[in-house]
Amino acid sequence: MSPNTKSDTTTVILGSGIIGLCTAYYLSGSGNTQPESICLVDSSPELFRCASGLAGGFLAQDWFAPSVSSLGALSFKLHSDLASAYAGRATWGYAQSTGISLNQNDNDAAVSGSGEDWLENGTSRVNLVGHNRPWEEGLAGPEWLRCVQDGGVEIISRGGTTAQIDPLRFCRWLLERVKERGVHVWNPAKAVGLMQDESGVLNGVRISNEGEDAYLPCTRLVITAGAWTPRIFNSLFPSATVRIPISPLAGHSLLVRNPHFRSQDPEKEVCHAVFATDTLGFSPELFARLGGELYLAGLNTTMIPLPDVATDVKADEKAIEQLKQCARAVMSTVTGKEIKVLREGLCFRPVTSSGRPIVSRIPDERLGGLMTRGGEEGGVFIAAGHGAWGISHAPGTGLVLTELIEGRQTSAKIEALQLP
Repeated sequence: MSPNTKSDTTTVILGSGIIGLCTAYYLSGSGNTQPESICLVDSSPELFRCASGLAGGFLAQDWFAPSVSSLGALSFKLHSDLASAYAGRATWGYAQSTGISLNQNDNDAAVSGSGEDWLENGTSRVNLVGHNRPWEEGLAGPEWLRCVQDGGVEIISRGGTTAQIDPLRFCRWLLERVKERGVHVWNPAKAVGLMQDESGVLNGVRISNEGEDAYLPCTRLVITAGAWTPRIFNSLFPSATVRIPISPLAGHSLLVRNPHFRSQDPEKEVCHAVFATDTLGFSPELFARLGGELYLAGLNTTMIPLPDVATDVKADEKAIEQLKQCARAVMSTVTGKEIKVLREGLCFRPVTSSGRPIVSRIPDERLGGLMTRGGEEGGVFIAAGHGAWGISHAPGTGLVLTELIEGRQTSAKIEALQLP
């Protein structure tokens, strides 16, 4: 415990996805905050049923615009460090990856813009700044990839700057680690109100847990609820003078068995990330994971409303069929083997119009009358809006948010990520 931190300082983190878990992981291991004083709260009866469990798990070191580049590089290093220290290859499928651009019509797919807003524009992330120039052209690509006659395969990254994980297994590992340290986990539980002391200073959160109300001491409130972040903030701070500029973007996905996978020598297995131009009406992304899994996504829409709870999400049958058609068009098959679907998914990514996430403390004067303790003893914090980079940026976000909460110098530049 830091000598400047009161013994009654308590932290409640609303949202137990990958951002919330990484925050709890670094906060509980900082040596400045007692793990037993941290509570994770999530409304879902089953954790990781949205983006944190159903995302692709692609990691990049330097695919980011300047405003996010420092956070991206830090987070990529932390992913590597965690994997090296805790057998990440075996435990959550961490492996270096080769990035490939699959151009279906041999036209230049580069688009104008900041490089941050590709997700909402429906274009491919290979158009990001500095990554529309191939390292190598005319290569065959992975065995499972079917290339059209007039198309082209370009290597756009190699191992060392891109990697791959299974985010569901990574989140489960994080959850077990923070629980071992003494962090409390409440789910399903919903924050329904805030408590204040006689001076109007935040000192607790009222939650509804399976129909019964409970009170959690809280001097530091952290909202890391992904696409649900604005909804939670507005319900707890109805008089606030700030708007959380995050909107939900629904994305369907398929997890299929790689028909070419051979399990004889798993240590030699290679991961690929394939980014295709327009195929069947969208720009698909395919990620080959360790263990013979192929993840297919890229079919996004703003037309599906965000449900109250993540477990209420239901995939659209037409969208899933479109992904299956895409898999048959892009993947080469083995004689006698059909493409086997392991999982159909729909998740909601939290996106901002700028493409930049928000990692910020909210000034008390913008909270609508509620006050918090000063310095590292209190505050209301938000970390959300990472779009498709939530998995890649999670460890870095958890670390810098921990440093922000504890009043320390952050390990990445986050000035551009403040709440507008």
